[in-house]
Amino acid sequence: MNKLLIQKREEISETRVAKMVFPGTTNHYDTLFGGIALQWMDEVAYIAATRFSRKAMVTISTEQVDFKQPIPSGILVELVARVVHVGRTSLKVEVNIFLEELHSDKRTKAITGHFNFVAVDENKKPTPIFDDEGNLQPSSP
Repeated sequence: MNKLLIQKREEISETRVAKMVFPGTTNHYDTLFGGIALQWMDEVAYIAATRFSRKAMVTISTEQVDFKQPIPSGILVELVARVVHVGRTSLKVEVNIFLEELHSDKRTKAITGHFNFVAVDENKKPTPIFDDEGNLQPSSP
């Protein structure tokens, strides 16, 4: 595979999404539900995977997700997704969630996880991300 192409695609596919943690997304401890955090992470990982490949992508698995600290209601979070590994039909996206206090520059990493995706064709079958020459495969219309 063309390493320069992969590096360029990794750079342009990095995805950042900011969200507020409101009471409707929190549990009885007034912290973000873990399931909501995982949903947000999968969504931003999907965006990064699609921006990288420009193909239909589906989540096939998650790897270890580390919840390093609780995420309280009323805080801003930034989700940062970046492709960290590329295979023939699949890729891995690392997602980090950072906490940001609204009235300071304090920023803390709260969650890290990895999401695995596979490129699929119109029949929902795995399809190569790159062609035989190592170039990005065009998507089917």
